[in-house]
Amino acid sequence: MPAAAWGMLLTLSLLWGGSFLFIRVAVAEIPTLTVVLARVAIAAGVLLVVARLTGVAMPRDRRAWRDYLVMGLLNNMIPFVLIVWGQRTIGAGLASILNATTPIFGVLVAHLFTTDDKATPLKVVGVAVAFVGVAVLIGVDTLTGLGDHLLAELACLGAALSYGFSALWSRRFRGRPPIMTAAGQLTCSTLVLAPLVLLIDPPWHYAAPGGPAIAAVAALALASTALAYILFFRLTTAVGPTNTMLVTFLIPPSAILLGWAVLGERLAAQHLVGVVLIGLGLAVIDGRLVRRPETSRSPT
Repeated sequence: MPAAAWGMLLTLSLLWGGSFLFIRVAVAEIPTLTVVLARVAIAAGVLLVVARLTGVAMPRDRRAWRDYLVMGLLNNMIPFVLIVWGQRTIGAGLASILNATTPIFGVLVAHLFTTDDKATPLKVVGVAVAFVGVAVLIGVDTLTGLGDHLLAELACLGAALSYGFSALWSRRFRGRPPIMTAAGQLTCSTLVLAPLVLLIDPPWHYAAPGGPAIAAVAALALASTALAYILFFRLTTAVGPTNTMLVTFLIPPSAILLGWAVLGERLAAQHLVGVVLIGLGLAVIDGRLVRRPETSRSPT
């Protein structure tokens, strides 16, 4: 990938890594489904306004909105619900490791269902090394309880698989403005989530949240959703969905580094080793470090 794409990928990992900080503050006072609804609804509203102001007209044909609905289900609804349900019984560390299988599923799905994005030996090795880096970063000891809560673990793996298929589905949005795709999928997610929240977590059953929780939801919606999805779909168009899924490997180190910088959390040696392994895996996938340099010939 070009350097600009790697820069966008790192920025996207910081935006999504920061979401862990915002969610931690928000869920202390606001029910989980309500946080998810507020996240997608505010982001959808902002993106629809920005699209209008920048002259990007949303499509009106049913086929386009069907595509956005499927993208919203695969990229928002299904993984969000599965991860939240899974984390009711398994720790965040194990859930993060299971979620880091997303690029693995992305490579498999692309290999099986596309003709121009087949898995290569370098890509497989790079994905494996980066995944090991995530496990080391979060702590291999989190895997000791693997299998104790099989359904919850399968739910997190199901979320990763859903993300893999969302990457495949995102191919049909090539040529459309990223803000249009982001606004479309978030609007559909909002329309599906709203009745569920009213049925499961009606707002009138809870006390009004405080200022920090409201600010966290706003940051989650504006930075970690609206801006993040514009970058996500721009990357998908520029470098392909499989490469974009590599951001999943960068989210854990971004979250840990932000926790260290903002919350003063401890930064251990295993975190540094994990970051190095993740970087090595991504370098192998990129291919520049292992590509044989061309020998220059002097004129004769």
